[in-house]
Parts: sequence; structure tokens; C-alpha cells
Amino acid sequence: MNENLTEMLRTNFEEVEPPLSKQEAVEEANRCLYCYDAPCITACPTGIDIPTFIKKITTENVLGSARTIMEANPVGASCARVCPTDELCEGACVLHGSTKPIMIGKLQRYATDWAIHNEKVLFRSGRSKGQSVGIVGSGPAGLSAARELAVMGYEVTIYEAEAEAGGLNTYGIVSFRLPKRISFWEVEQVKSVGVMILTNTKVGRDIELTELRNKHDAVILAIGMASVPFLQIEGEKLEGVYDAIEFVKSTKNKELTEEFSGKRVAVIGAGNTAIDGATCAKRLGASNVKILYRRTEHEMTAYDFEYEFAKQDGIEFRWLTSPAKIIGNQEGRVKSIEYMEMELTDADVDGRRKTIPTGSRQTLPVDFVIRAIGQTRYAEWLTQEGIKVDHGVIEVDHEHYETSIPGLFACGDAIFKNGSGEAMVVTAAEQGKQTAYSVHKFLLNKRKPLRAEEVKYG
Repeated sequence: MNENLTEMLRTNFEEVEPPLSKQEAVEEANRCLYCYDAPCITACPTGIDIPTFIKKITTENVLGSARTIMEANPVGASCARVCPTDELCEGACVLHGSTKPIMIGKLQRYATDWAIHNEKVLFRSGRSKGQSVGIVGSGPAGLSAARELAVMGYEVTIYEAEAEAGGLNTYGIVSFRLPKRISFWEVEQVKSVGVMILTNTKVGRDIELTELRNKHDAVILAIGMASVPFLQIEGEKLEGVYDAIEFVKSTKNKELTEEFSGKRVAVIGAGNTAIDGATCAKRLGASNVKILYRRTEHEMTAYDFEYEFAKQDGIEFRWLTSPAKIIGNQEGRVKSIEYMEMELTDADVDGRRKTIPTGSRQTLPVDFVIRAIGQTRYAEWLTQEGIKVDHGVIEVDHEHYETSIPGLFACGDAIFKNGSGEAMVVTAAEQGKQTAYSVHKFLLNKRKPLRAEEVKYG
């Protein structure tokens, strides 16, 4: 059975969730009650007018439906696929519990897929205000900020270190949940309103932040987070140990070969990125994939639907298991991992239960290890630039998203800290929008009134 599952998944990076047909979408849309005070809107971090976009599907105004979605959420096509809708909009649906909630995520995908298939351009730039904004990073937060500012009439340039724009959506979410083509369409929508995107341009290497601040009237840092931290155990630099973020990126770039075929893989961590790494390894032909987590399933940070998806893919979970050492063979490749069995302590002041070793150690034969224990920050670079940070997190005035340096703003994962909610694509998109509005207010105060001969009409 497991061999059959492995063969079925091998190299299958196509989207797992099928789309709704036109008939299915219309029938589902007609189930909506179009609530006057719709709780689904409140539950959506970007405030999409969900009843309106659903109603437009029933009247075959799919273009209007897509525009309603994307106006509120500039990465709405991606969010239709990766948002935890059961916890957000669908979880708040008034039909929840009585029958079943409206499939809001799938209807959102139906409308945006229609716009993609029909090559629709949804927005246009506003009349020029004669001021420019530089944005560092083209992930969900950066793209959202850029689109809003361009529609308001600002000249916007995005500086992106990677070869392709889109950030997390392009590189960091597995292809069988979010194909690159969806992220690229959202990037093109942003470029269609006049935003310039300079790829292969890393701030601090190819251009200095000081230069950007001199060049633009305001600058936004939407730099996300960096690499997965090391485990701080012996053997983690052996050949066959991967950073989960780079591993997923390699699968999206189709850089990995048959080396995983028939192999055994251990993934360290139990967040969404760990699930992505594990399910990617399975699709690369790994015969056995285990997720090792020092706590239990009750403490894991992966979404419920991600957890269920992993189990359906045949991923095994080892709870209360913490790696102690990675053991290599004579060629310097991974051959096994030694782990400690753990037990939970009582909850401490922050309400989270910690773990302590029981004293028992076991060895697990593996061929590859994937680290997925969170991400590091760009703390050193930020500090060198004189930006105030707290444990690598950029400190901002959360009403205006302005950093300790006037005219320099920040949003997205770069300002996310523990206890401030959940880091999601949709929350990053909303922060990008709100940051754009704050930049607009900042530049209104900075703008010089035009002389009569400079005023242009038409």
C-alpha cells in the first residue's frame, strides 16, 4: 500500500485540489445567504466583500467578482489556495454547524482563475503625484503596498534579490498547493499599474539603503525572513542536510534530481514549512518520510488541513522527539539521526508547555534530514543600517508601520513577532495595504503645492 502511494505521488507536483466547474461554482454561490452584516467579511484579514463577489458569480459577472476580490487583496488568487479558510471566512460562515459553510476559498479561486485564463487586467494606475516610493521585497506585503500606491498615483519601484518576483508565493509554498503561474499573474497585475520591479537586486549588495532613501520620497521594507536556523547539534553540516526553505525553492525551480528516490527522510519541526518539506520529499520519490517534533500534535503550529494532507500522503509523525546528533558515513553523507525522547512540562508564564529529555535515546536510519524549525531574521544588516529591532524583528509604530527612521516603513514577516497573531499570506497582504495608506499620509504632509503652471488636466 505504501509503495503504491509512493509511486502515485512520485514527481506529481500538479495542484492537489481540483477547481470548481462553472455549474458547481454557480450552485455553490446560490447557497450563500448574502448576509447584511456578513461575519465572513470581518473574519477576512483583508476585508474582502465576500457576499458581493459571490453574488456576482451567480449573475455571471465573473470579471466583477475577480475585481472585488483583488481590490481588497492584491494576492487574492494565491490566498484562495493557501489561506486557512476553515479558521477564517468559512469558519465564520453562518451556515457553519447547520449544514456546511459556503466554499468561499474555492469560489474565490474560481473567480480569479477565470481572470487568469481570460488574461484580464483588473486595475490601472492613478494620475501621477510626482513622488516615488521604493519597496524592498516583492512578497505578498511588498506587492500589496506597491499596487495600492501605484493606483493612488505614486511611482513605485520594487527591489527584489531573487531572479523572479513574488517572494514566498513564488518560492516558498509548494507547487502542488500554489503553482508559480498564480504568483506570476499577481506580479503582472502589479506591474500593469506601472510598478517597476528590479530583480536580482539585493539591497546592501547591489544598492545601498541610503541610496534608496535619497532616491525615493519614502521606502518600505518588506524583506520577510531569512534562512532556517541551524539545529546546533553535531553533524548538521553533513551532505544530505537541507534547509527546508531552500529545499522547497529547489522543487519549485525543478533543480532536484532522482537522488531522493527510494530514500528515507527525517524532517525536523512541525509547522507548515515542515509539512511542505515532507510532502515534497514524498513527491521526489522518498520511500519513507518522518516528521520529528519535540512536542505533541496539540502544540504543532501547522494548519489542521496541512496536517491531514500530510497524513494522506503517508507522512509519519514522531511526537516528543528531539534530534541530538546527525551521524554520517565514511563519505560524509547522512546515514542516521540520534534523537532524544522528550516529555512535556507544565505550562510556564507564556502559557506554552516546554519539553525536557527523559534520558532515553534512539537511532533512526535516514538518508536525508530537512531542517524546518522556523526562520532567522536579517538582524545584523538592520542594526548596521541604524534600524531599531527587537530580537531581529523590525520595531514599528503599529498604527503607521513607520520604523525608528522617519520615512522608512516596514510590513509583513519582517515585523512579525510572537504573540502578535498568526503569520499568514493574507495578513501580510493587509499589512502591505495599510502601510501604503500610511506612506500616502506621510507624503501628503511632505508634498509641496504645485505652481499654477505645473498643474495638468485631462
